[in-house]
Amino acid sequence: MATPILALRDVSLLDGARTMFEHVDLALAPRDRACLVGRNAAGKSTLLRILAGKIEPDGGERTAAAGLRIALATQDPAPEAPTLAKYATASGAPRHIAEAMLLTFGLDPTAPAQELSGGEARRATLAAAFAADPDVLLLDEPTNHLDILAIEILEDLLARCRAATLIVSHDRAFLERVTTGCFWLEDRRVRRLAAGFGRYEAWADKIAAEEADRARLLDVAIVNGERWLARGVTGRRARNEGRRRRLLALRAEKAQRLGLARGEINAEATQGERSGRLVIEAAAIAKAFGGRRLLARFSTRIMRGERIAIVGPNGCGKTTLVKILLGELAPDAGTVRRGANLEIAYLDQRRSALEPGITLSEALAPAGGDQIMVGRAARNVSAYARDFLFRDEQLRQPVESLSGGERNRLILARILARPSNLLVLDEPTNDLDMETLDVLEEVLAAYEGTVILVSHDRDFIDRVATSTLALDGRGSVVETPGGWSDFVAQNPRFFAGAPEPRRELVDKAPRPSRLNASPAKLSYRDTRRLAELETGIPALADKIARTERRLTDPQFYLRDPEGFTRETASLEQAKEALAGAENEWLELEDRRGRMAADRP
Repeated sequence: MATPILALRDVSLLDGARTMFEHVDLALAPRDRACLVGRNAAGKSTLLRILAGKIEPDGGERTAAAGLRIALATQDPAPEAPTLAKYATASGAPRHIAEAMLLTFGLDPTAPAQELSGGEARRATLAAAFAADPDVLLLDEPTNHLDILAIEILEDLLARCRAATLIVSHDRAFLERVTTGCFWLEDRRVRRLAAGFGRYEAWADKIAAEEADRARLLDVAIVNGERWLARGVTGRRARNEGRRRRLLALRAEKAQRLGLARGEINAEATQGERSGRLVIEAAAIAKAFGGRRLLARFSTRIMRGERIAIVGPNGCGKTTLVKILLGELAPDAGTVRRGANLEIAYLDQRRSALEPGITLSEALAPAGGDQIMVGRAARNVSAYARDFLFRDEQLRQPVESLSGGERNRLILARILARPSNLLVLDEPTNDLDMETLDVLEEVLAAYEGTVILVSHDRDFIDRVATSTLALDGRGSVVETPGGWSDFVAQNPRFFAGAPEPRRELVDKAPRPSRLNASPAKLSYRDTRRLAELETGIPALADKIARTERRLTDPQFYLRDPEGFTRETASLEQAKEALAGAENEWLELEDRRGRMAADRP
């Protein structure tokens, strides 16, 4: 690995009495392009702020190369300046470069920086970050509120950017396209994978399986130790106290593992009465605002059980179309007919149903008390909150103190408690971690009603949608069976000429140039090390398998407790060595592949 230009070593941070993370090592080298993934509220945004030097850790150290320039694009941007050009040049960026970046993201440099929409604020923050020409670029949920076209612009810019980049995101499709390394924040520590996000999930599953094996062996050791302890320690020689202390240490380790055990959301959508077979029928509807035509004679039928995804650039009329279909807004022309017995649950993109000053308990039970109606049955608020991974002590916290992902989980908890047969979800994936997205996907798969989904998350659309409605912002709407990938395959030029953002400016965008180019091929030393790893990894795997077979013998501990302890320690060392060797092999292979791709 190249010499790091920014690193954390043995860093820890407390959140009140709770340890947020500890013993964290994280390093970024020139041209790294890595993601930082983990559950909501695990501390990902906090780690970015520590890397940026915005806050100090409670333990450990942060090191940065002399003169290092860092740009941090935060999760909830709030640009403040007379104009967007003033905002984008606040870091010292030349005006012409700042204006070029703003135009690249479809923004007017002379426009006021206040009162921007979520998508505009996000694009302005990204434009300012790229214009700053940083050595290190830290991006916190950069795709939130961006439409798919803007996300693709961001992907192109990152592919050309020479800054070391660390990205916090839940967007699988985005991460697969841009990352060459992964950091996983889990159980208060960070693990590193020297490969892009495309290999992350298989790697994380392997680690989870190894942790399960370790937990199983720990349980065996505790059971055997308790059998020995049951015979009585009193009167034994002092050396037996050593066995007792080891047993107590095993119990403490077990307690810690249980305390760190990953919870799982227990969610399902409350079914309302069955709707009619026809849910919504729109015939030749049209709509324009301020002389701009959003819909021109669009017709569709939505039938019971369908999952309809609505996609298109920001401002193209996606939310307008939803409001027309639901009867909240009248079309300028055409008709909309809704089926019988519709019970609608609506999650709007601004999350306006949450008042920041109320507590989590009040958000779930607005009438007070400790009960929430889930469908037509009363449930205890704290028990229902735990289903969505909220701790009991969080019930008294104000909503504004929750992380973005926690607020979105809270909204989902409220929405899913209502009986419905039509779920309308406007950008539901913003701020949600990947585990919660998987749960939401399962909830929608089991839901017997109809779903209308407005989203920019291409992977989620592919997993969920039965058909996709695409709006181009100029009046045209096309409907395609399947998800985003099906739509693109059948309509590759549909968004050509879309008003924003401006893809033609990407090639003219500034590219940081201070960092050194990579060598043309692996060094002799790295080539030899790669060959050693290809031989050593299978040998380590065989050693682990043999050791695990010995440790599963239930009589082993009774025969030789000291030997059992040594073998357990040896197994852990071998697994750590294997994980390190595999990561090193992946890093070298990935580097060799990138060098080959960079050669003319």
